[in-house]
Formats: sequence, C-alpha cells, structure tokens
Amino acid sequence: MSQAVTRSVTAGSAGLLASLDPLLREWLPRQRWFAGKGRPVTGFSLVTAVELLPLDGRLGLYHLLVRAHQPPSPAPGAVPHPGDCYQLLIGVREALPPRLAPALIGHVHDGPLAGRTVYEALYDPRPAEVILEALRTGARIGGLRCERRAEIRAGLVPRVVTAEQSNSSVVYGDAFILKLFRRVLPGVNPDLELPLALAREDCPRVPAPTAWMTADVGEDAYVLGVLQPFVRGATDGWELALRELAKGEDFTAEARALGRATAEVHGALARALPTVSLARLQLTALVDAMAERLEEAAQAVPALRPHAPGLHTAYEALADLAAEGHTWTAQRIHGDLHLGQCLRSPAGRWSLIDFEGEPARPLAERRMAQPVVRDVAGMLRSFDYAAHSAGGPPAPRWAAACRAAYCTGYAEGGGRDPRTDPVLLRACETDKAVYEVVYEARHRPDWLPVPLAAVRRLAADPGSAA
Repeated sequence: MSQAVTRSVTAGSAGLLASLDPLLREWLPRQRWFAGKGRPVTGFSLVTAVELLPLDGRLGLYHLLVRAHQPPSPAPGAVPHPGDCYQLLIGVREALPPRLAPALIGHVHDGPLAGRTVYEALYDPRPAEVILEALRTGARIGGLRCERRAEIRAGLVPRVVTAEQSNSSVVYGDAFILKLFRRVLPGVNPDLELPLALAREDCPRVPAPTAWMTADVGEDAYVLGVLQPFVRGATDGWELALRELAKGEDFTAEARALGRATAEVHGALARALPTVSLARLQLTALVDAMAERLEEAAQAVPALRPHAPGLHTAYEALADLAAEGHTWTAQRIHGDLHLGQCLRSPAGRWSLIDFEGEPARPLAERRMAQPVVRDVAGMLRSFDYAAHSAGGPPAPRWAAACRAAYCTGYAEGGGRDPRTDPVLLRACETDKAVYEVVYEARHRPDWLPVPLAAVRRLAADPGSAA
C-alpha cells in the first residue's frame, strides 16, 4: 500500500472526537443514510479511529467508527440500545476548494484539528484513491483489514455516486464500484455473504465481490465495504421503469425478464445455502412477528390505524393454513428486492445487486431463511411505487400488467408461480406495505400516500395480492 497510509490512532483519539462532536451533531442527521431521524443526537463515543493520511501535509484522512447516542424511540415497547455505529471518512484540509463545497462538514475550533476544515472525504479523489489502494494491496491498518479475490488495476480514477441511497458508493474508472456501508453492525453482512455464495455457484445474475474491507473491534468484526465489478452502461430498473412509463411504453417484457432473473438467483441461493421447512410452529412465529410489526406501525403512524383490522385478516388467513397442516420451504433471499436493486445491461441482461436486506431490520433477522415470496412481494410493491411516481396520474393498469408479467417470468425461470400461493403472497405484501408506511412517515412524508393506497387495497380485498 502507499507510503502515505499510516497507523491506527491511539493518543488524542478522545480529543479528536470531542473536536468533531458539535459539527457531527449538525451534519450527521442531515445525511440520507442516518437511521435515527426525528431524535436528537445527545453525544458520540469512538469505536475505532485510523489515520489513513497524516496531517503533516495539506490533506489528512481519518477513518472513524463512531457510535451516535440518541434518546430511545417513543414507540411502545422500544428498548434502549447503545446507539447506532456509523462509518465516517473524514477529510481534513486548511480550506476547501470550491469543487468540494457540497462535502463540507464544518470548521474545527478546538482540539488536534483546530483551525482546519473537515469534510466528507469520498468526494475528494485522493482519499478515494487511498481506499482503493488498500483494497488492491490487501492492506492491514490498525484494525482495518482488506481482502481481495481478484486482481485490481492500479490508477483507476474515482467518482462518487451522488444519488441518494442508504449507503455510499464510489465508481473507479468504470471498472469497479465500491459500496461503503454507513450504519454498520458486528457480524456477517449478507451483502458480502450472499454474493460470495452465488459466486461459488457461478450465478451470472449477481456481480461477484472483487474485494472487501472489514474492521476488527475486540471479538467483533464489522463489514465496512464491498468492491464489485461495475456494469458499464447499465440502467437501474427504477429509472428504466419510470422512463418507459412516462413515454407510455409497455414494460411487461422487461418485468417478465426480471422475474426470470429473480427465480434464477433464488435457485442458486437454494443450491448454495441450506433450506428449511416451515411447519406450524415456525409459521406461527412468522405470523406473530408480522402482526407485532403491524401493531407497532399503527402506533407510530396514525393514518394506518383504521386499516389495521383488515390487514390482520391477511395474517389470520396464513395462520389458518398453518393450522391445517400446510408447510412452505424457506431459504436465503435478497431481502429488500425492488426495481432500484436491479440493473439492466445495454445488452438487455438483468442483474440483482445490494443484498444487504432491509436496513431497519436486525441483522440476525435479515440472515434468516424466508419464503421466496417475500422477495416477490417486494418487487410487486415496487411496480406499484413506479405507477405512482412517473409524474402523471397513477397508472394502476400498468402496475397490474407488470405484476402479472413478473410472476409469469418467475415461473419461467424455474420458480413456482407466486400467484398459486395467494394467501402467503398477500401476507408478505401486507407486511412489506406496513414497513413502507413506517419508512415513508419517518423519512419521506410526501410519499406516504403510495403505501397507504396499497394498505387500503390489501385491507379491503383478500384476493388483491394475487
């Protein structure tokens, strides 16, 4: 690795965080990936600090894992926890050039960085190059560890992806894309685990990890980022769907092809990792968890409360089938599948990306075996979102045609047609819509009518998901 990369920070770490504290309290809650929206930050504690570029030059770079402390959620039954841990890459300069103005965090007045300006370092090519060089050489710096499974060419020019997302991404020379996780948890991250498993199965639908970065903190390991091949010229499914819908173009052929791709990935995951059978005991636990999430959501979002009784019937119908002896197979799945998690290459081939799962759910839950219909329900909800988001009036017929085509393609790709299992499909789509209601209420209130429209449909019509 480059001689510029130095050491783990020990002396002065507490002073470093104290000097950044007032700036981070203002800056961190404004970030799209900050999970604690709506609650003030009361303080920070340092998990790790590594100096990647020394401060004896014009540019410094710190890698920090910082725990943000907040009051507990006001939701009934919420339990206090030690605070979410965030990965920060802090650039340090005497003054920011105009091109880095959007990356400004603030000006430091006290401590070891007094008189300097700190900023989000990923916007700056030099720090981004340092990260790639660490991955390319398999560097070990303090508690940071980089590993790779394929060669990485040196000298690739970085550019940060500015689109809003729950993590941060940097593209290197149209050859690789690095996804850096922002809210990090100890343990196995499915966004590394599942693509590695699919690579062992030679599944062409998912880009195989090229390299990854982790941090050792005591006995815990945190996955910090994954480098994968960049699908040059690809369009994500969300952008493509909105574009075609705005032009009045049919999207069913693409939806059908995407269904086939999903089924192929599910088949590869079933071969690569264990599957389990869900009998009455497991299904009862699944239904109880759905019902509990609905009750918590209804407490958090008053607009959901009138529909809660109708939504509960979706879970009750699934519980009735379980009581009659019906069983389902569960396996590892994508966990947060929607149009934005799919890429269409210029040649027309679909790929699935971002296997992290729903970030709001606990890591252990995201790694559990689930019915594949959960992924299908997520995609069906995504077609619904697109139908409400193209700039014109909602297009329910467009969404219905895409939903049907996707299910047809799924069956063609080797999966079971989800429409042959309407009770489970309705329960999973209801659970997804309830999740969306809470998410939109917290993060994007203007979007709340979209999942509420689905809630009304699912609560009123037991056959609507099919």
